[in-house]
Amino acid sequence: MSTITVVSVNISEKKGTIKVPVAKIELNELGVSHDAHAGDWHRQVSLLADESVQRFTHAAGRKTNYGEFAENITTKGLELVNTHPLDRLSIGEVELEITQIGKECHGTSCAIFKEVGNCVMPKEGIFARVLQNGTVKAGDQVVYTPRVYKVTVITLSDRASRGEYADRSGPKIGQLLTSFFETEGWKFVIDHKLIPDDITALRTLMEEARDTQADIVITTGGTGIGPRDITPDVVKPFLDKEIPGIMELIRFKYGSIKPNALLSRAIAGVMKGSLVYTLPGSVKAVEEYMTEIVPTLRHSIYMLHNLDAH
Repeated sequence: MSTITVVSVNISEKKGTIKVPVAKIELNELGVSHDAHAGDWHRQVSLLADESVQRFTHAAGRKTNYGEFAENITTKGLELVNTHPLDRLSIGEVELEITQIGKECHGTSCAIFKEVGNCVMPKEGIFARVLQNGTVKAGDQVVYTPRVYKVTVITLSDRASRGEYADRSGPKIGQLLTSFFETEGWKFVIDHKLIPDDITALRTLMEEARDTQADIVITTGGTGIGPRDITPDVVKPFLDKEIPGIMELIRFKYGSIKPNALLSRAIAGVMKGSLVYTLPGSVKAVEEYMTEIVPTLRHSIYMLHNLDAH
């Protein structure tokens, strides 16, 4: 990756006015000190890539100045529009967490929009919140660290763990999650575990996932009413909050066609910063459950990290 550099830092003390370059900016827990857009919210710091500025300048046929698009920090060397929420930018001692890509255009209240009929910030600008305070100035180097999502998939099966047959439901979950992450453009690692239907073994893996801050934990197997079906009973005490709607929908949707689906005791919830789902042990059930779960993952992850994704 090429070197990423700050080319300008910019401030506006009043909302509705363009930002102007300054020698340096101080960042604190509310954003840029003395900037009108600082505050206790998710868009504390605005950033725009010089690459975006130059494209706009060429298309608009007019010279533009840094800060004119209302960005606090102008960078060069990275297409910021291709980053993702929860990625991080380190600038010296300052650490920023990206919270939003683009924004709603202010239209006729935007000076550049009124003049040119277009603006680059709503499409290619990004926003961040401050994780570590400090000073930023032109010439500072920027380190970009993409978020890597950690997933734990746990298969519970006495027979598969003894090698009597291959685990198919765990790999199916991995396949469906891989498709989701690749579609989003997010980096990820998936850790597969295969254990018998054992309370202690499952509890140990849940503790490990909690302590290593896995983003998603999905179990498969052990959600029925048989004497060895212990998954919901072990997992539930780990949850800080339950998400009942997902499993209620699945039981209603598939139980209305196949009454046996109503016997599933599958649960979903939040364990600290982890999304947790317990699925039945068959490949077909995994496909059915994941069909309903996957469309909620992006929004669920953003909610857990206090991002306004509405």
